[in-house]
Amino acid sequence: MERRALQVSTLPGYEEEIGRWLWCLEDVRRTLITELTGVSQSILDTKSDERQTIGSLLYHIALIEADWLYEEVLVTEWDSEIRLLFPLECRSEDGALTHMEGQTLEEHFYRLNKVREVFLSHFRSMDLTDWRKPRVLEQYDVTPEWVVYHLIEHESHHRGRIFQSLSKLRND
Repeated sequence: MERRALQVSTLPGYEEEIGRWLWCLEDVRRTLITELTGVSQSILDTKSDERQTIGSLLYHIALIEADWLYEEVLVTEWDSEIRLLFPLECRSEDGALTHMEGQTLEEHFYRLNKVREVFLSHFRSMDLTDWRKPRVLEQYDVTPEWVVYHLIEHESHHRGRIFQSLSKLRND
């Protein structure tokens, strides 16, 4: 087995501390994309144990990332190009994640990559003062630092659910 170095790096082009957090965010995505590459349409669209489809979870991951960027970090209207990537709301009327079926892996990857590209672009010029500056919203105050922490946690959680579904679907 090849010996590996397990360490956090800094994404180039960012303030060092911010770049380390963003590297962690990217690392979660990298493992998700790697594991999903080559997955069939059937696996993307099949519910495992009456849970959401993998496609539904991928849509949700991208939508939540965009939402936190525009609503909490930037506190602004969504970019129209990004808004077009999300024709469906996050949840159905009963509170369940929106069911997504029929979109190809390439469409899901495009959405995830486009949102991440825009997300990362907004952090390039951010300094530590802005990184830790609370955005004062109606229900809470939140810093960009906490948003990135939350998105790492959020995507990691759903990545685990996706990997469980993949394992089950591949073995069925």
